[in-house]
Amino acid sequence: MKSPKLPDKFLLVRLKSNDPEAFAQVYDIYAERIYRFVYFKTSSHEQAEDLAADVFLRAWQYITSGHEVENLNALLYKTARNLVIDHYRRRSNTDVSIDREDVMELSDHRQTELLSKIHIDSEMERVQTILHKLKTEYREVIILRYLDELSISEIADILERTKGSVRVLIHRALKVVRSLLNESEKKEK
Repeated sequence: MKSPKLPDKFLLVRLKSNDPEAFAQVYDIYAERIYRFVYFKTSSHEQAEDLAADVFLRAWQYITSGHEVENLNALLYKTARNLVIDHYRRRSNTDVSIDREDVMELSDHRQTELLSKIHIDSEMERVQTILHKLKTEYREVIILRYLDELSISEIADILERTKGSVRVLIHRALKVVRSLLNESEKKEK
């Protein structure tokens, strides 16, 4: 197993001694990646923000309660993964709709901003649609490898698999993604 990066080792020592500045540093380093990981699993900015915040609190509690942690990155992603699983177990579906009249009441500037956001959101929705069509294990390796840019070794630690099985998962997942993209492009024509 690969040893954690040197700065992570120092941060772990400081976290174990209940150093709030170390917690802030960990948050600054990992918050965006953890948020993105959770967002691509929940498709909700609010839920992703809430769950990502919980990830850091739980990791802090876990570390300061005396548990041995070798890889901070793996701990954060495992915690995020488990919180998302718990979230889906408790989740109740609620729909939010935007009425056309609400959009018409906005100023021209706000309408332009909203339309721009809708365009970006539709692209993100396409990515999410493809990701959500994947098996859970394929979706996870794609997000970890290509969105969070983690190494094969780090992914293996997070998923508790061998490096070889992670490589195979990535290869199979990419094959399915290519197929889904081809189908999507054919439907658009």
